[in-house]
Amino acid sequence: MSPMSRFFSEKYKNLTAYTPGEQPRDRRYIKLNTNESPYPPSAPVMEAVAAECGRLELYSDPACTELVKTASSYFDVPQDCLIMTNGSDEVLNFAFMAFSDADHPIVFPDVTYGFYPVFAALSGIPYEEIPLAEDFSVRVSDYVGIGKNIVLANPNAPTGLALPLSAIEEIVASNLRHVVIIDEAYVDFGAESAVPLVKKYDNLLVTGTFSKSRSMAGARLGFGIGNPALIRDLKTIQYSTNPYNVNRMTAAAGRAALLDDGYYKENCRKIARTRETTKEALLALGFEVTDSKANFLFARSEKIEGEALALALRRRGILVRHFAVPRIRAYNRITVGTPEQMETLLSAIKEILEEGPDGTGKEAKRETK
Repeated sequence: MSPMSRFFSEKYKNLTAYTPGEQPRDRRYIKLNTNESPYPPSAPVMEAVAAECGRLELYSDPACTELVKTASSYFDVPQDCLIMTNGSDEVLNFAFMAFSDADHPIVFPDVTYGFYPVFAALSGIPYEEIPLAEDFSVRVSDYVGIGKNIVLANPNAPTGLALPLSAIEEIVASNLRHVVIIDEAYVDFGAESAVPLVKKYDNLLVTGTFSKSRSMAGARLGFGIGNPALIRDLKTIQYSTNPYNVNRMTAAAGRAALLDDGYYKENCRKIARTRETTKEALLALGFEVTDSKANFLFARSEKIEGEALALALRRRGILVRHFAVPRIRAYNRITVGTPEQMETLLSAIKEILEEGPDGTGKEAKRETK
C-alpha cells in the first residue's frame, strides 16, 4: 500500500485496514473466495429493483419502513427491535461504536471475522482475542461471566463451526451487564439462530446479512435485531453518520427476498447438500475439513501447503481464500458454488496433487510447525 498523505490523522496512523476478498477483472474465474451465493436473485427481487430505478431522484426512506414491517413479520419480532443497514458490516461497526469504548473493552476469538479488530482499532476500543480450542471450536467457558462486551460469529468464519443455541444463551445469560453480539452472517446454512433469545435478554444483539443466503452481496443489506433500547442506540449512531444508509433499490430487493423466502431456502438446502458432497470428496483426497455449517469449507492437506494450493488453483481460473495468519496458513476457505463448479474445483485439485502446484510432478509439502 502506498504511504498515507501528510494530512492523515495521527489517531489512525497505526490502523491496519481490513483486506476484502479479491475481485479480479483480468479474466473470468470460478469465484470461490468471497462466500457469495452461486445462485442469482429471484425474479420478484429483480422486478422490485427495476420498479425503483425510475425514482432515484428521491432519497430513500431512512427508516426502511416497508422493509422493516416485512422483516418484523418474518423474524417474529416487533418493528422497534429492527435496524436495517448498508451490509452487516455497518451494523457491526455501529455496535462497536455504540457499546464499547476505552472503559468498555470487547472480546472475540483469535480466528474469526477479520473486521472485528479493525472496528475496535478504528474506534480506539481495547480488545482481547481469545484463542479457539485446538479443533477451532469456541470454548464456551472462556466467555461465561467474562465481564466484557463480546462478539461471536456463529457459524464462525473462516472455520464454519457453529455453537448450539444453548451455548449462546449460556454466554448471554452470564454477561447481563454487557452486550453480546452474535454475528449470524452464515446462520441460514445449518446453524441455529439466536433471534428468539432477543425477547428474553436485553443485552443481546443479533446481526445478519442478505449477502449470503439471499443472493444480495452486491446490493449491500444487513440488519440488527435486539431489544428496542439497543436498537435506539444504533439508530442514534446511524442518524449521526449516514441516515440514508440503505438505498431504495436495495430496500425493495430485501423486502421482495423475504416475501419470496421459499426460493432462498431451497437455494440454502442445495448449497448445504453440495457442501457435504464436496467435503466427502475432499476427505477422500486426504484433506482435513472442519464440520462447516456455513456456505464454505475450511480445509487443509498434508500433501500441499495452503498458499501453494490457492496459487495453483488461481492459475487454473479458480479462486479460493487463503489467509497468511500463522495458525491457519495451512488452510484454505472454499466457498460452496454450484455442483458443476465444485466438480471443476475437485478435478483441478486432483491434477495439482498429481502434478504438483507448478506442474513438475512434485508436491509442495505443508509446514507442520
